[in-house]
Amino acid sequence: MEDLLTLLVLGLVSASLYAVAASGLVVTYTTSGIFNFAHGAVAMFCAFVYWQLSSPDAWGLPVPLALALTLLVFAPGLGLVIDRVLMRRLHDATPITRIVVPIGLLVALIQGATIIWSPDETRTLPRFFLGESVEIGGVVVEYHQLVVFGAAIAVAVGLRILLYKTRIGVAMRAVVDSRELAALNGASPDRVSGLAWALGCSLAGLAGVLIAPILALDQIQLTLLVINAYAAAMVGRLRSLPLMALGAVILGLAHEAASRYDSDLPSWITVDTVPALMLFVVLVVVPQDKATVFGQRKDRSRVPNPGWGRVLRAAALLVVVALVMPEITRFIARFVPGLGAASTLDSVGYGLALGIIALSLVPLTGYAGQISLAPLAFAGLGAVVMYEWGSDGNPLALVAVVVVCGLVGALVALPALRLKGLYLALATFAFALFCEKAVFTQVDGFSDSNASYDRLGIGGFRAGSDRANLVLMAVVFALLAIMVTALRKGPMGRRLQAMKDSPAACTTLGLDLTALKLQVFALSAAIAGLGGALLGGWRGKAGLEQFSLLQGSLPGLPLVLLAVVGGIAAVAGALLGGLLLAVFPLVGVAYPVLNDIMTILPGLAGISLASNPDGAIAQTVDQVRAKIEARRDGAAKQETTGSRAMAMLLPPSPSLVPEKIPVGSTAGRGERAAIEAELGLDWGRCHADPRDA
Repeated sequence: MEDLLTLLVLGLVSASLYAVAASGLVVTYTTSGIFNFAHGAVAMFCAFVYWQLSSPDAWGLPVPLALALTLLVFAPGLGLVIDRVLMRRLHDATPITRIVVPIGLLVALIQGATIIWSPDETRTLPRFFLGESVEIGGVVVEYHQLVVFGAAIAVAVGLRILLYKTRIGVAMRAVVDSRELAALNGASPDRVSGLAWALGCSLAGLAGVLIAPILALDQIQLTLLVINAYAAAMVGRLRSLPLMALGAVILGLAHEAASRYDSDLPSWITVDTVPALMLFVVLVVVPQDKATVFGQRKDRSRVPNPGWGRVLRAAALLVVVALVMPEITRFIARFVPGLGAASTLDSVGYGLALGIIALSLVPLTGYAGQISLAPLAFAGLGAVVMYEWGSDGNPLALVAVVVVCGLVGALVALPALRLKGLYLALATFAFALFCEKAVFTQVDGFSDSNASYDRLGIGGFRAGSDRANLVLMAVVFALLAIMVTALRKGPMGRRLQAMKDSPAACTTLGLDLTALKLQVFALSAAIAGLGGALLGGWRGKAGLEQFSLLQGSLPGLPLVLLAVVGGIAAVAGALLGGLLLAVFPLVGVAYPVLNDIMTILPGLAGISLASNPDGAIAQTVDQVRAKIEARRDGAAKQETTGSRAMAMLLPPSPSLVPEKIPVGSTAGRGERAAIEAELGLDWGRCHADPRDA
């Protein structure tokens, strides 16, 4: 009985933390229609700001003043800036842009926090009323836990009153349904949206301040703990506060139960996996909000259709560049001090492997419009299969990698077939978290990033050198690019684009969307798994650090960001995204003054999609074409010296020549009738001629 009471009390405390965090998500989504993936990062950043203000090791302000400055000044100000600079541009954006821009903000805030507050230093926040506790039914409860519980109740009551009993609350709920109708009824959509984001960031900051004393101040762990509240928010479909509170209670009790009885549970059910499992189950079981299905904006982004000649020339050029890349890196190392040829070549090979993984998103997201945040999870599965069956470099293991990853991709797609947009993105996000916390950690050697791989080869033929392995990966990328291009030009590519434009119309025409989604998910997972296996072979050692969402030197979410920035529907965009992610750290090594900028640049690149949703490749192509056309026009209009002199002496002819209209006796009967008909003067006129009687 005492254990049950302890579980209940601690579970309610955890539920209170999740409820406060999820409340901010509900507020911002209810009023803006944008899911704030950066909610956890905002909470983390506010916790560090509170430490900076209140800690004796920093500025040492009194705790009440530090709390007021953090929750009433900094957090609302951050929310207003986010809304003003980013979110107001997204209310008419495509679904992928509305998801990727907040993810870019998430990455930028995490990297910015690591720049300001070094992760190498240990920081702690004291609990409120440290050392004070009370006993409830034999369970010792700290005052800090009571503060958390009281804050959750106050937030719930306050939000209920604000959203349903005040004029501004009604306006906040009306803006997300129709900004135009809300404006016609006297509400200011921009002002309401700014207020909602200020309130949402304040609630995120409150969650961060309450959670930070329980954990160490760590950029990744604090962010992930608040991300766990996604499951609670989704129980209420991001709109219902009572259902959100119920979801928080379920999540809190499940979290504490997994913590206390972990030895009696299966190995894949742990404290870290419970939020991901609950999120996936909730997304599959709870009906999707109709507003997210029928009210979402259509994706009008362009799908490039390059000619075969251009594709084949680009593929051949990629292989040739890979062949001479060792010489190129040695040449660069001569002129860039502090940049070694070996490290540069290693980064280029790493970027090429990441480009293969990013290529998996082109048919899935670029062509079919199915949003996935788990390409690196499938790549990790491919690396695990290669480690188990082909770590000696047997190329036949690549067949097993493609088959296993394709089957897993289809299995993941089965329960998520009816999910779209945000719900599908969150489902793949939950799957990636589950793989990171439950699958990769169960493989010996892989969990500590110490899994060894030999280079591919059969008998005496082995791609043992860096040059040979780089050429091998370039050939694989080129073949996959040709295959994806053929898919784009073929019947399946047309069906995928039709499904992206209008699933309802495809169903009306008799297309089997279920089979089509399973096929494209399986294809995408197989490509990502192949890239993960080749990545392990290139590095020689790989593991959890290379295939996590937020942790590690090159986490997975920035790869999705840069793939979208490069152009999610372009093969070249996938290659550009992978290479940029791997090469950015090299620029920081070569030029230390730019190191901080290179660290935060992937997040800023994702944020830039608010202004350029088609990606860098499409923007570059448009700019080049515009310059070429402008140059052609200039050449066509080029004049000689004599013609310029005549133009200065003679007045130019008018650009608009007035039409000559015959009037009076000069106009014939037919001409007058035509003019009267054009001006509407003959309406209602009787055309009977008495002379014809």
